[in-house]
Amino acid sequence: GAGGWSPLVSNKYQWLQIDLGERTEITAVATQGGYGSSDWVTSYLLMFSDSGRNWKQYRQEESIWAFSGNTNADSVIYYKLQHSIKARFLRFVPLDWNPNGRIGMRIEVYGCTYRSEVVGFDGKSCLIYAFNQKLMSALKDVISLKFKTVQSDGVLLHREGQNGDHITMELIKGKLSLLINLGDTKTHPSNAQINITLGSLLDDQHWHSVLIERFNSQVNFTVDKHTHHFHAKGEFNHLDLDYELSFGGIPVPGKSGTLSRRHFHGCFENIYYNGVNIIDLARRH
Repeated sequence: GAGGWSPLVSNKYQWLQIDLGERTEITAVATQGGYGSSDWVTSYLLMFSDSGRNWKQYRQEESIWAFSGNTNADSVIYYKLQHSIKARFLRFVPLDWNPNGRIGMRIEVYGCTYRSEVVGFDGKSCLIYAFNQKLMSALKDVISLKFKTVQSDGVLLHREGQNGDHITMELIKGKLSLLINLGDTKTHPSNAQINITLGSLLDDQHWHSVLIERFNSQVNFTVDKHTHHFHAKGEFNHLDLDYELSFGGIPVPGKSGTLSRRHFHGCFENIYYNGVNIIDLARRH
């Protein structure tokens, strides 16, 4: 009714779902109890989804976050989210409520339009970005993207050189692996390969963010909020890489012993290489 949401039965199986109509960046939430009643929620969980079918719980400080709710019907309890949520659907799940009343909620959601470029890959395709070496600095590379998939294996990023040198970022059994390979093991036997693995269960059809930052031979590899820092021991001085990046697969299967590697099947969002919006570039050209 006009006083807010109050389910017929007050138990832990109730939830209130909101469809924002499109993917939105949600920065804060606020709650009240039912108007003029003894019905209010003292604790609740927040869940979010792009599809309305596949849900994720809001987490803070690496654990599922229970929000403290209301202590009366009319005071507004406002929370600025530590990490904004990008989603179309939200669910408020009451955990506890006034013992002398029932579940009752009025809610408000704060945020803004989320602008993004999304591209889908069917497991057979890849997106190639060739760039002008004269415009690029050899000192720095910054690559960022988001991905979601239900496949546990697939190549997200590949860059190859003339003599077998290559950098490959690949999903293997739901974990993300960054492989830096010097093709010439005779010249650089001690530093022939670096393989860093981050994340797990990344094939859960939720968005995961990836950031690779290289400054000279210092590399930061970040998946979601976990970063691995490493020093490439001069390998990047030796890596002889083409001025071409492929996303979603390896253009010529079989190079660098990559015959067994699967193309990516899923979605990428907001791919940036050194500030260049790759998906937007592909759409316009």
